[in-house]
Amino acid sequence: MADTKQRKARRPWWVEIPVMTALGLAAALVIKTCLFQVFSIPSGSMENTLQVGDRVAVDKFTPLFGWEPKAGDKVVFHDPGGWLPPEPAKGAVAGAVGSTLSFVGLMPPAGDEYLVKRVIATGGHTVACHGTTLTVDGRTVSEPYLHPGDDSCSGLDFGPVAVPAGYVWVEGDHRSDSADSRYHRDDPAGGAVPVADVVGPVSAVIWPLNHIGTA
Repeated sequence: MADTKQRKARRPWWVEIPVMTALGLAAALVIKTCLFQVFSIPSGSMENTLQVGDRVAVDKFTPLFGWEPKAGDKVVFHDPGGWLPPEPAKGAVAGAVGSTLSFVGLMPPAGDEYLVKRVIATGGHTVACHGTTLTVDGRTVSEPYLHPGDDSCSGLDFGPVAVPAGYVWVEGDHRSDSADSRYHRDDPAGGAVPVADVVGPVSAVIWPLNHIGTA
């Protein structure tokens, strides 16, 4: 008798599916807001550490407790202005679906005006590159993560550049294919990125399957 009552009390599938979908989206939104958010890798500027098309999870939890970027961190940050080319227009349906999924954190942010680079120096430090040697405060930086065939300067000498307080100096691991802080030294902050624009550190690659793992 009890089983019969339970079957009768169950919601029909056309009610159950929307309810479960709504709960799933709500949970994804909470995760995106407080824990992790998904971003895509649009270019080869971080090869071979991160590949074009990789989906990475960015930790948004630790920044809530005072985390700040440090040298060596791989971080996602909002385009400080003019670093990215305009994004091609999307169809109305694709744009609406993409915007919804990005809002809840299941896809990269709509517009995807974000970049991923490695922090080289933080506020108060000076960075320079001459010949093949990168230095921070005059000390040589060892860079085992560089793309094969690249060196730290890759033909672009600069500095020393003083990184303002509250900013970070960022460069790509594929140094010869990365339009990073080095190429924006005419910006008001001399190429540095505001810490306020940093979303968080890259914690893991979550797609494709053959790249899954800690970043």
